[in-house]
Formats: sequence, structure tokens, C-alpha cells
Amino acid sequence: MSHDREILRLIWEGQIPICFQADSEEIVGLQQPENFYLMVSRLSYLPLVTDKVKKYFSRYISHEQDRNVWFDYNGIPLKLHYPIGVLYDQLHPDEDGVPWNLTIHFSKFPEDLLVKMSTRELLESHFMSCLKEADVLKHRGQIISSMQKKDHNQLWQGLGNDKFDQFWAINRRLMEPNGEQETFKYIPVRFYSEEDAYVQKLITPLNKNGQKKTLGEMITELSSPLKKVVLLF
Repeated sequence: MSHDREILRLIWEGQIPICFQADSEEIVGLQQPENFYLMVSRLSYLPLVTDKVKKYFSRYISHEQDRNVWFDYNGIPLKLHYPIGVLYDQLHPDEDGVPWNLTIHFSKFPEDLLVKMSTRELLESHFMSCLKEADVLKHRGQIISSMQKKDHNQLWQGLGNDKFDQFWAINRRLMEPNGEQETFKYIPVRFYSEEDAYVQKLITPLNKNGQKKTLGEMITELSSPLKKVVLLF
């Protein structure tokens, strides 16, 4: 992994400028707040930036409203358990330019459309579940199960605090063959389609001749039209 370090850091440092605006119907009083701007990591999640946005708009809303915050883009509720970069690539047309304009809501949570991620702990649980799922496919679950609780905490804190070295000191174990393995058992890849759904299939990293497959060869193994590709871990 050492020869890929510069590429990994470039991916890690990718950011999206976001303009957060409040729903005018939820504002208390006559004064409308100005918009709030943030540069946000593509690898982060909206619940990880919610506290900053809530704090900015807190004096304009009723405190009874802020239990289950959610966001929309052009009326489309944004899935809180998807990485921000995935949401942006799925929904933001190039011609819209930057920043990405999102609306924050403090009431009327769309429970039929979104999974509640009201605390960082819930998001952490989802994140670790994805890690375990990916590790089962890659290493039969041997890497995650061999880690200590402090390793899991370091992974999550590295992501949440945007600390590249802290995160990759642990995550590199998940990105390398285990023991005498030449490569992974399966490649955990999630393909997102234009219909806002995703497709997952077991894809072996080697072809019938024992050679490593290219990304193009793996994509052709999927039967549905695809829009975005997201490597889990």
C-alpha cells in the first residue's frame, strides 16, 4: 500500500463546498438567517457535520424541533448513511456548479424514506457494520475479529476527525491480503444505479486463468445499468 499513499491522500483530501440553508417554514420570528457555508470531506457523512450546522441555525428555530435533523437537495431527502461524496455524485448535475445547495430541516422527518441517524453512535454502528461486511468478503472476517476495541475506535475517530494518518494506520490492514493469501477472496464493491438503488454481487478478483481481473471485467459481471461505483473498504 505504500506506493499508493499519495493517491490515497488525494482521495482523502477531496472536499465539496456546501451551502446550507434553512427551511423558511421552520424559522421562528421574522428574521431569516443567512446561509451557512462549509467545505466538507467527500468521505464524511452528513450526521458528522450536523452539529456545526445546527449550532449556526439554533437561534432561529424552536428547540423542540432539533431532535431528528435531515437534509434535502431540490426536494430530494438525502440518505444520512451514505457518504457525502456518493450523494453529491448521484444527485448533483455538473451544470449546477458549486457550492452544493442543501436545505436543513428540523421537523417532519420522512421516516418512510430515510434511516434515522440522530446520534454519532448510530452512524458509527452502521459504519462498523459495513466494515465487517467488507472484511467477511475479503478476509473471511479474520481482520476485524483480530482487532481490539481501541483499533475500531481509532478507525472511526480518524474518519470523524478527518485524520488521514490516524485512520490509515488501522485501515491498511483491511486493504492488504491476509497471511499467505495472494489476493482477497472477494472484492467488496457496491454499484449505485441511476434509480438510487445499489447492486451487490460476489465478484472474485481472479479470472479462470488465475489472473487478476480489471475493473472493467468486474463491471461486466453485473446485469443492471450502473451510474456510480463505490468501493466499500
